[in-house]
Amino acid sequence: MTSSAVRVHRLAVIRGDGIGPEVIDASLEVLAAAESVFGFRAELTEISAGARHYLATGELWTPALQAQLREHDAILFGAMGDPVVAPGILERGFILEMRRSFQQAVNLRPVKLYPGVTTPIDGLTPDRCDLVIVRENTEGAYVGRGSTVHAGTPHAVAVQESVNTRMGVERVVEFAFRLAERRGGTLTLCHKKNILVEAGTLWQSTVDDVSARFPTVPVDYVHVDALCFYLPTTPERFNVVVTDNLFGDIITDLGAAIQGGLGVAASANLNLDGSGPSMFEAIHGSAPDIAGRGWANPIGAVLSTAMCLAHLGETDAARAIEAAAVHVLAQLPATAGPGMGFSTAQLGREIAGLLTSGAPVPAVPGYSVMDDLAALR
Repeated sequence: MTSSAVRVHRLAVIRGDGIGPEVIDASLEVLAAAESVFGFRAELTEISAGARHYLATGELWTPALQAQLREHDAILFGAMGDPVVAPGILERGFILEMRRSFQQAVNLRPVKLYPGVTTPIDGLTPDRCDLVIVRENTEGAYVGRGSTVHAGTPHAVAVQESVNTRMGVERVVEFAFRLAERRGGTLTLCHKKNILVEAGTLWQSTVDDVSARFPTVPVDYVHVDALCFYLPTTPERFNVVVTDNLFGDIITDLGAAIQGGLGVAASANLNLDGSGPSMFEAIHGSAPDIAGRGWANPIGAVLSTAMCLAHLGETDAARAIEAAAVHVLAQLPATAGPGMGFSTAQLGREIAGLLTSGAPVPAVPGYSVMDDLAALR
């Protein structure tokens, strides 16, 4: 950010594939509305990346792109993936490289049931579902190497590594403790330490050691399979959950289903030491089957943009976007597809219009991850 009278934030925009461009366009319309109301300016740099770019150029993550992105304060990301590119090429060759290169150590995913939103869990109310999952983002099974011998035969053997370091685990665990301390709740470690003994022991011992620095934060432990039972049945049991990369990827999709669907779920990929930009994205994929139809719900992307602004210190704008998005979301008869009654672009315009109208919008009840990001940045 510059030191001039108008606060300026340099944002790189990667629209990506499938529905990525649609949800990003909607979120940028909301961002522009917030600029006009709250007096900051976002300088946007469009970055070409994704399936089409890869097929045309053969480029994934390059040193030149890394240098270009490093000059920005944050990254807004749509989605990446297309059936014309083999699985793993874009995911490992771009997304994981970005997280590693910029040490985006924490994937922060709120699981919050907003008022008026339909959930598949019968009887669940918003006051019972308001938690945050802190997922380790640069290690685990997603960065380990693998190999296969005797491929294509009945004797094929595949080996896939999982990498866990004390440094990588500790920085995420400490962030989770800081978050739990701020929210006044329990920190729950989610793992499978009775089977994954070595990795589980490292995670548990790290939590035990770090807990001494946070004596007011209660600590709990839940096996990942048990958490998949408790999360939909008694989500009020959890406030802050910290877990490894693979488990976090899985349980946050379960959390998204509970809170109304992938289209309403937001996330932040946080660099914790200022050495690189953080990245913000809805947790859904590129959904190529519905691309171009206007059926994608952009609320997750809009809320991710709000999280970006909170991370950059624009807390009032972030809270206002959150309130406006949730107000619009609560009016929808469905949270995805043609049943929403609005197209992707129309939803962006509705939220932007609500921001600029000055109409009073109720604050979102309960905890706000926007306040958390602003306080912990």
